[in-house]
Amino acid sequence: MDKKIKTITLTVLDYETTGSISGHPNQPWQIGLVTLKNGIIDPSSTFESLLHIDPNRPFNPHAPGRHARIRDQLAQAPLPHQIWKKIQPRLTNIPLCAHNIATEKKFLQRMAPMHSFGPWIDTLRLARKAWPKLPSYALSDLIESLHLKKNIDSILPNREPHDALYDAVASAILLQHLLDQPHWNILTLNTARTL
Repeated sequence: MDKKIKTITLTVLDYETTGSISGHPNQPWQIGLVTLKNGIIDPSSTFESLLHIDPNRPFNPHAPGRHARIRDQLAQAPLPHQIWKKIQPRLTNIPLCAHNIATEKKFLQRMAPMHSFGPWIDTLRLARKAWPKLPSYALSDLIESLHLKKNIDSILPNREPHDALYDAVASAILLQHLLDQPHWNILTLNTARTL
């Protein structure tokens, strides 16, 4: 049965990555999760973890985030499979959401290759449908254009974009805001997946 998004529980996630560079594949260095239940963010449901990166591995110079300042912490951080048991219940047998889902799909599948994930909701695609005339659909630009930063700050004070938990919460706030718009409160999971 196709359920309204406002009546389900879903996990919103984000990865921050090294970016691709010659001789080194793109690799995640941070993951963030938050739960959206019945269209409302549960602030107590946040989870974040740094992920291990070899200290000698170069980052793409254009990769955003604070990775350059925390290289020592990344060298000591857990490998993705070491946090899997902690986050598995929030990522399997539940709808998932991200802003531009390709990255999250890829790294989640690498983290747990024997599992299937989704259905997926892409806030990038939904934002393009909901607000077709905006100049940019980058997550931080959407948050600015729609005046949603104070909502994020109320959950995560003193955090910035290109932090996995910040971006997961920003995606959840964006979806919550979209579901509060006229005619979007009836959006169903199947419709969201096909837009």
